[in-house]
Amino acid sequence: MTDHAYSKSRYRPPEIEHHYGEKVHLLDDPMAWSVLARVCSPDTSQPLFGRLIAFLYDGLARTVIAAELPKERIEVPTRMASNHPEAVYRGVAIDCRAKVVTVAIARAGTVPSQGIFEMLHEVLDPECIRQDHLFMSRKTNDEGQVIGADWHDAKIGTDIEDRYVLFPDPMGATGSSIISAIDHYKSALDGTPTKLITMHLMVTPEYVRNVRKAHPDVEIYALRLDRGLSSAAALREAPGKRPDEEQGLNDTQYIVPGAGGVGELLNNAWI
Repeated sequence: MTDHAYSKSRYRPPEIEHHYGEKVHLLDDPMAWSVLARVCSPDTSQPLFGRLIAFLYDGLARTVIAAELPKERIEVPTRMASNHPEAVYRGVAIDCRAKVVTVAIARAGTVPSQGIFEMLHEVLDPECIRQDHLFMSRKTNDEGQVIGADWHDAKIGTDIEDRYVLFPDPMGATGSSIISAIDHYKSALDGTPTKLITMHLMVTPEYVRNVRKAHPDVEIYALRLDRGLSSAAALREAPGKRPDEEQGLNDTQYIVPGAGGVGELLNNAWI
């Protein structure tokens, strides 16, 4: 019979207190915060930089998979079953038939998406996994401020019916790229996804507000909230308590404290 302890999953990742709503998940993970601090340091460059990004997304992906993908009951005999008929794991596991799309948004999102694509093969039927590719860049005005996203090319499967669609993009700054990508997935493809999930190393209050306004159904996961230009009063309160006093972007929409150009650093390409 099934051990009661494993008859259902009670897993929910720990999160910091905030007032952004239940679909925003700011993870309480000191290990990840420590590694992310190294990522953001000017002393960190390739190849260490790339290894740390992959390490952080490995942990973030495990959290999202465990929290968001559907579960099933399984029965799997172990190697001990030849001597003990009772040696069968009966309990909960990730539903191997869950259908998932991970979206690689060039440039910074390529490495995270590939890592997630490979990880999903450890728990899902390979036929249920797909990786899409988007090539876009921030669109700016004459003052260098972000006013949207330019699409350059895309390689996207057409079917998203009943799929979990993941958008692993390290930096959630203004939200313009993510909003543009989600607009496309909702309006131009076949079917209705089960859930849309964004996955970030860091986000700003501006990102959270913009994405929640444009797509309130989206689940947002982030290892860190960066709001370094907020008022002292806002920083003394839980995130979202003083939304009008929160700021994480400078005049050219770069994140503060931030990490600089993650896409440039990942590729050693400063264009």
